[in-house]
Amino acid sequence: MSRHRSRPPSRRGRPSRSPAKRGAGAPGKLRIIGGQFRRRQLLVADSPGLRPTPDRVRETLFNWLAHELAGARVLDLYAGTGALGLESLSRGARETLFVEAVRPVARAIETNLASLGVTGHVVENDVMAFLAGQARPFEVVFLDPPFRQQRVAPTCRALEEAGWLSDPAWVYVEQEAGAPAEVPANWTLHREVAAGDTHGRLYKRLASPPGDACRAPDHGVR
Repeated sequence: MSRHRSRPPSRRGRPSRSPAKRGAGAPGKLRIIGGQFRRRQLLVADSPGLRPTPDRVRETLFNWLAHELAGARVLDLYAGTGALGLESLSRGARETLFVEAVRPVARAIETNLASLGVTGHVVENDVMAFLAGQARPFEVVFLDPPFRQQRVAPTCRALEEAGWLSDPAWVYVEQEAGAPAEVPANWTLHREVAAGDTHGRLYKRLASPPGDACRAPDHGVR
């Protein structure tokens, strides 16, 4: 399911980086860090600005989620390379649904799923249009939109209000450094990690009465 300064926003919410900073093995490759498919190298679509979440950030995130993924239903929004969802499947997730709007990028995720021999579903659609459809709850959600496009708050609101989250649920939000994370009031900050221009926050979501406004995050354990 992580990215710039004055550069154009990139898909998967990551800034353009030189190959030396990709942190994902050889250029054009995605490396699974842990679980059943540890060290497997997968192809990444040739799409401008597309980069996987850095290895160090992914490793930290999945250490946090070590006891939450077995048998979980996972939703990977703005999926890009699919790095977060594929890592979840490697670590025991029951199913992962990837949502990616760009056709070649979505097809590359399907190719990687077939290469690993695992079951996952890829939806080629705009995230907000997808979230406006019929909802079903997920235990783990990765939210990693393009930087500097103000997509986090409306996406979080749609997840909460439309019934996409289980009770409880874990939601990982990745943004550019310095950006406020406006999340629903019933999401509690659990951990956060920073790497370069990337700031990732993991929230625990508990059910609350409908209509709660979004807010800046509370300070949680780091």
